[in-house]
Amino acid sequence: MTLAGRLPAYTWDRIAPLGEKARLHPDGAVDLSMGTPVDPVPAVIRSALAEASDAPGYPATWGTASLRAAATGWLERSLSVTVPPDDVLPVIGTKEFIAWLPVMLGLGPGDVMVYPELAYPTYDIGARLAGATAVASDSLLSLGPSRVRLVWVNSPSNPTGRVLPVSHLRKVVEWARERGAVVASDECYITLGWEASPVSVLDPSVCGGSYSGVLAVHSLSKRSNLAGYRAGFVTGDPSLVAALLALRKQAGMIVPAPVQAAMTAALGDDAHAAVQRERYAARRSALREAFTAAGWTVDHSEAGLYLWLTHPAWDGWAAAELLAADCGILVTPGSVYGPAGERHVRVALTATDERVAAAASRLRAWSGARR
Repeated sequence: MTLAGRLPAYTWDRIAPLGEKARLHPDGAVDLSMGTPVDPVPAVIRSALAEASDAPGYPATWGTASLRAAATGWLERSLSVTVPPDDVLPVIGTKEFIAWLPVMLGLGPGDVMVYPELAYPTYDIGARLAGATAVASDSLLSLGPSRVRLVWVNSPSNPTGRVLPVSHLRKVVEWARERGAVVASDECYITLGWEASPVSVLDPSVCGGSYSGVLAVHSLSKRSNLAGYRAGFVTGDPSLVAALLALRKQAGMIVPAPVQAAMTAALGDDAHAAVQRERYAARRSALREAFTAAGWTVDHSEAGLYLWLTHPAWDGWAAAELLAADCGILVTPGSVYGPAGERHVRVALTATDERVAAAASRLRAWSGARR
């Protein structure tokens, strides 16, 4: 079988027909599906990018010293996590890193990678690229003696917004250490706690003050609207970070120098992130009120950039079809994140204020017309 044959259909290709239906609405579509940022890149970041644009030489795979220092400063301020700057490694967007981590760790046939039952599809893609076995499970105790090499955790969760308690994270780390497995924590939404306070896997209450066998992955896509810059970093176990650095040097997996400068500015400035957080909070409130008034139930969703919703009348695909056809609102059917999401839809908060207001208005009219 070819490599392409080992991969499922791309998530957003699967829902493309829904987008076509939504775009037929007289006032255009409201896209609440992918979760791509729509707000401007802050001026402080764009200035740093422009000032670093004369970059004819090869950048350092390891990143500049100022970038690594900015990352450690942000970790300390935001998450109360202390990491030496030498143990920070910039990555070309966290999706790239997530997809290739099993390969970079040397997983292959016979090895097992565990990821959440409801999850970002790229975890599974990573195992397929490595030829390893992917197991979707929220209960490590049910796995038996399988050869687990990598365990992904994601808190706050994409798609559900669920926040894992410290006790759960600690048990995952302890379980993995007993078996010599790596725990990789996708913490891309960790600063967006609304009704809960997410904790990093690197917090001493979780890892016991040792980063052995543990990695934390962070993104600037949502915090700083840098999805188009492909900007993230990984940190944690010094030996793992060093091994990843050595491999990425060989493979040319390097964040461009201007983007490194932009990341440094972004990580050093908390003011723009606070403004963006307030935008998302307001959009979340408006969408939550509109959907619940229209008969939807919100599950989890205590953190992150999504509402995880069910409606008593329809499963996820049927609900997404109706929202697209009747309201011009594009959402993601929950089943694309795993069979356990069959009755849900995921609603992203990443639309402009005007489009969010349009969605709320359409939902009110739609709900009234169906009564």
